[in-house]
Amino acid sequence: MVPHLVEVDLHLHTTHSDGTLTPRELVNLCSDKGLKVIAITDHDSTEGIPEAMKAVDSVQNLEIIPGIELSTDLNGQEVHILGYFVNHCDPKLQGMLNELRDGRINRARAMVDKLSSIGVQISWNRVQELSGGGAIGRPHIAQAIVEAKYAEYPKDAFDKYLGRGRPAYIGRSKLTPQSAIRLLIERGAFPVMAHPTFTLPESERPNLSKLQPTVNELYRVGLVGMEVYYKDYTAKQIQMLANISDEAGLIPFGGTDYHASGNPGEPEPGYIGPPMETVNRLKSLRNHNH
Repeated sequence: MVPHLVEVDLHLHTTHSDGTLTPRELVNLCSDKGLKVIAITDHDSTEGIPEAMKAVDSVQNLEIIPGIELSTDLNGQEVHILGYFVNHCDPKLQGMLNELRDGRINRARAMVDKLSSIGVQISWNRVQELSGGGAIGRPHIAQAIVEAKYAEYPKDAFDKYLGRGRPAYIGRSKLTPQSAIRLLIERGAFPVMAHPTFTLPESERPNLSKLQPTVNELYRVGLVGMEVYYKDYTAKQIQMLANISDEAGLIPFGGTDYHASGNPGEPEPGYIGPPMETVNRLKSLRNHNH
């Protein structure tokens, strides 16, 4: 696969979920990095989109696609579904997102209680402060753990306490990927599977062909794309995922999944992303549907 100039990043987070940059700061960073098209894809939230759209007016040659990332569950594995061209003014969508965010709060509180029971004392108020009023997630708890000196970096907090199978992990009731895809399509958005390798148990990740049945099943429900270009992927993985995407008739998406998390070596916007052709194909789908 021939490398291309990175001008597109379709997976980015702000302070309205678990990123640490405001939408304006993120827009400025992406502009400085020479990107041409970005998507804001906060977890269960579109609250950052108006600020990002406004910020784009004061930079040159940068376009924003409004997006979202929904957490879903498939047979005990977490599957994230991205949605593009979401209508952030849609009251029905916002009602649904409010319910999902309430589930996040209940889960986060329970995890803070669980941490306390194993001797890791962090304050719930601090976790809320770190979320800045956005959708609360495990990264906010991880930041509080780092501040309280129980871990050096947020990644260590996940490895020690918060990851699946770790002592403070608590699942939450989630949508299925199929219902998330249907919800996005009903609301006029285009659903894409995020970081597909994460949907496999770690032992199965070397054999990406095991993704094919899930990808085919989600394509039947209306999936239009999957992430092929992603910060952690090797050239070999990208090639294999491109083949799977191609065989299923999906558009190859991607981005850095940037959070400005404070983990060492976190790739910044501009490090990896899909070719501009991905954006053109997405727009032609949108024009076809309108």
